[in-house]
Parts: sequence; structure tokens; C-alpha cells
Amino acid sequence: MRVTLFGSRVDDEKKGGDVDLMVETSFVITEPAVLSARFASRISRAMHGRKVDVVLKAPNLQTQSIHHIAEATGVLL
Repeated sequence: MRVTLFGSRVDDEKKGGDVDLMVETSFVITEPAVLSARFASRISRAMHGRKVDVVLKAPNLQTQSIHHIAEATGVLL
């Protein structure tokens, strides 16, 4: 599993905003909406309520432009 931070939190000059994460796995994800919500909820609680958005990337999920943006501008954690 790989996790990439992207969006405004990558730039130290920008303030505020949510945390955008792309979680990439080599496994098939059968319920992506549920898994994404669970990840976001748990991470948000660990970060004292900060808003977290989680984008999933898996072999069975369609690649979208947000995946390309995360790969091009993100930081692998």
C-alpha cells in the first residue's frame, strides 16, 4: 500500500484547507466508497477533526484525473 499527500498541504506557503490523500493498493477494492469513508474518518479523528479526503487507486477502479494530479504533484508518505 502506498499513501500520497497532495493538494494544498504539500505547499508550506499555503495555510488551511483539508488533507488530501491518495491510497494506492494492488488489491481489488469491493466497496470503495465505504473504505474511503472509513480511512477519512479514522485519520480525521487522529488529526483532531481536521477534514480529510481520501482517493483510492486500485486495479479494479477507474483512473480519473484526480489520480494523475496526485501522482504529479503529491508527496509519497
